[in-house]
Amino acid sequence: MSANGDGRATAAPAPQPTMGSGKLDRGLLAIASVVVLGSIMSILDTTIVNIAINHLSEDFNAPLPTIQWVATGYLLALATVIPLTGWAADRFGTKRLYITSLTLFLAGSALSGMAWSAHSLIAFRVLQGLGGGMIMPAGMTILTQAAGPQRVGRVMSVIGAPMLLGPILGPVLGGWLVDDVSWRWIFYVNVPIGIVALVLATRILQPDQPRPHHKLDALGLLLLSPGLAALVYGLAETGSHGGFDGAKAIVPTIAGVALIAAFVRHALRAEDPLIDVRLFKRRTPAVSGLTMALFAAAFFGAMLLLPLYYQVARGESALVAGLLLIPQGVGAAIMMPIGGRIVDRTGAARIVLPGLVLVLAGFAVFTQVGADTPYTLLMGASFVAGLGIGATMMPTMAAAYQTLAHAEVARATTALNIVNRGFGALGVALMSVVLANELADRLPGAANAGQGLQAAQAIPPAARERMAPLVADAFGQTYVWAFVLIALAGIPALFLPRTKPAIAQPVEQQADEAAAVAVEV
Repeated sequence: MSANGDGRATAAPAPQPTMGSGKLDRGLLAIASVVVLGSIMSILDTTIVNIAINHLSEDFNAPLPTIQWVATGYLLALATVIPLTGWAADRFGTKRLYITSLTLFLAGSALSGMAWSAHSLIAFRVLQGLGGGMIMPAGMTILTQAAGPQRVGRVMSVIGAPMLLGPILGPVLGGWLVDDVSWRWIFYVNVPIGIVALVLATRILQPDQPRPHHKLDALGLLLLSPGLAALVYGLAETGSHGGFDGAKAIVPTIAGVALIAAFVRHALRAEDPLIDVRLFKRRTPAVSGLTMALFAAAFFGAMLLLPLYYQVARGESALVAGLLLIPQGVGAAIMMPIGGRIVDRTGAARIVLPGLVLVLAGFAVFTQVGADTPYTLLMGASFVAGLGIGATMMPTMAAAYQTLAHAEVARATTALNIVNRGFGALGVALMSVVLANELADRLPGAANAGQGLQAAQAIPPAARERMAPLVADAFGQTYVWAFVLIALAGIPALFLPRTKPAIAQPVEQQADEAAAVAVEV
């Protein structure tokens, strides 16, 4: 305890880790605990709500297209605010930004639980998404800056846990709360976690001085935020309707791609762009970003398929389907710390390439699923794929961070989060469209692709045994796309570093050294 200027006692902040040390000391682990709590809330909330859509439609007596905005509105708010995170972290400080993000998310969660109509719930979900979009990149910035390049692999394995477990735990927790408690608790569950995260963030995180290296790129913001929002909306409509067969899917998708392309063109020319895309001119960030993009599309798309397979083709409940996914989470949890240590000691390619082979081995089993494939085989394949996921996702991201100077971390984190979430949404839309078309081709009750999944879900119990092989085959054929995406991710992964890269110098130190050389000359 220490005394402040007016004589009151204040708690001494936890010691901050020194960037030069090689171990994950208590100070760094304390920071990691704060970041993980916030990340768990943000990622869990993107999956936990989907299980309650039908219940919300009935409770509010609202049509399903309206209730879908409970999920879509959250994703759009997320996409809109993420590009601002890097600039805001530099302008206001990472601790202040992180606490603000937690506060917005906590307020949105509490208000969503108290919603009295569909429209009020959608509005509160947008507020929740504005906070949730900044939690992950702000937390990752705090953690990577505290760890330094020497330990970034191991701290990435810490933050990777909620990213991998969220899609698994979300349906399980959501199914239990909706069936046995109340849909309101899918939002209220964030309140105690958020309060603990706020208290710990206030006490543990050291105040950092804002260092506005760049002014706000207003034109870049006007291009990128609406572009991401339009793209996410278009992809969501594509997945919902089974293809690009309507203006609601085609127009926003094309507009989103055009705006993002215009931003990239602007960012390559601007002196202080919102996101410095020139970072991807360097080899390691470029191949890391491309590997991550392909992997995210396959991973998040596959996370849509397997729970649906268990529920639609095998007739399991959401709770049982979630429990059957646990082996994947266990495999990832085992491998992530190992992968983190390896990438801190040597090049990322030495762990990412074997990891991709393990994911391919697991996904190869899923491409052959039938209506009676033994659960032991499927759970074993999930475990093997989980080992590969743990060896791939965060080591790939860590490889990019190892080559960055301290001042570059905030904006690079924003860029990498956009890649991860953007291509994850693309993968979900792709798998949704392929699955809907595969089901429509096989089921007589589907007039078009948009009705493919609905027809599979509506199969009466008496006909389930006869139709299940056709449904299962549709899932197997769709999994081929995820398998191919993972195989393609292996191409850029071949160019990841095979030895530990040199630690990037801070921008200020590079300038000082350049000036010293100029003086000598």
